[in-house]
Amino acid sequence: MPTVDLYNQSGVKTGTIELNDAVFGVEVNDAVMHLAVVRQLANERLGTHATKTRGMVRGGGRKPWKQKGTGRARSGSTRSPLWVGGGTVFGPSPRSYYKAMPRKARRLAVKSALSAKVNESELYILEELTLAAPKTKEVLNILNNFNVGDAKVLFITEGDVNVELSARNIQGVKATSNEGINIFDLLHYDKLFITKGAVAKIEEVLG
Repeated sequence: MPTVDLYNQSGVKTGTIELNDAVFGVEVNDAVMHLAVVRQLANERLGTHATKTRGMVRGGGRKPWKQKGTGRARSGSTRSPLWVGGGTVFGPSPRSYYKAMPRKARRLAVKSALSAKVNESELYILEELTLAAPKTKEVLNILNNFNVGDAKVLFITEGDVNVELSARNIQGVKATSNEGINIFDLLHYDKLFITKGAVAKIEEVLG
């Protein structure tokens, strides 16, 4: 089982904690993580973009000039794709970008990302992370205590709203609950801070 240090909010080591090998100690699967990221980003697309074909553009009902005798090319409508203001050929239309992925594969991707953080020493376990009220300065103090520098940081708590509100005003910092973890955030952020309680819940679900 991976053993990592346990810290308090002041950045002081208070002990160690053993993590579930089935969640934080799996073999990192880059291919599955890639597929999971592509799926997540694709499923976030709305797919509402649309253009009008020549049959949808307003106007163009009358033939602009007679078929023969003018010396000009024959034309049947001013809304032809060849005309300014005409329709669009093969333009985008509303569609779904949904991609399916087996649940076991999705879970393996998350476990691979968590294990990669452990392997690269980018995972910090906190005894607890609570704030009495939303205050950005408190989160900045925590970041300074751990000397993360310019690294992008993700906090995972048991659902502390004050932490989430306090972190959202800091560029490159995000706080979410253990129920909101996803593969993109785990790979996008450099440092990962998880509370001890959130670790237990993550292991309960993924273990």
